[in-house]
Amino acid sequence: MSDDNIWRHEYAIETSAPAETIWRIFRDVPGWKNWNAGVEQIEIDGPFAVGTWFTMKPPGEEALRSQLIDVRENAGFVDETRVGDLAIKVAHRIERLGPARTRIVYAVDANGPQAAEIGPAVASDFPEVLASLARLAEARDSG
Repeated sequence: MSDDNIWRHEYAIETSAPAETIWRIFRDVPGWKNWNAGVEQIEIDGPFAVGTWFTMKPPGEEALRSQLIDVRENAGFVDETRVGDLAIKVAHRIERLGPARTRIVYAVDANGPQAAEIGPAVASDFPEVLASLARLAEARDSG
C-alpha cells in the first residue's frame, strides 16, 4: 500500500467541562447538528452502542452511513465510514487531565484509495468542531 493510501492525524482541545458533560453531548446524536456545522442532518438507527449505524449528511453533500465500532461511557467512541475500499475511522476521545481539565481528541485514521486526499478533507473542520463542542460543554456545565 502506498503512502497515499494511509492518512492519520489528531486534533485536540482542552476544556474545563467534565467528561460526563461531554459524554452526554456525544450520546445525543440528533443534537450533533446544533454544534457541528459539518452536520446538516443525522439519524441514528438504535442505541448509542457498538454495532449501531447512523446516517449523517454534511451540508451540500450526499449522506454517509457510519457504524459505531467502539463505545466507552465517559471515555469516547469510534465510528467507521466505508466508501468503496476506503475506510475512515474517527476516534472521539475524552481524556481526564485533572479535577477541572479535560482534553477532547478527534483522531482520524483513513485507509484505502485516496486516503491522503480524502482524510484531510473529512477532518478539515475538526478544529472548529472541537471548539464548538468545548464551548457547548462549558456552557452546559456552568448552567
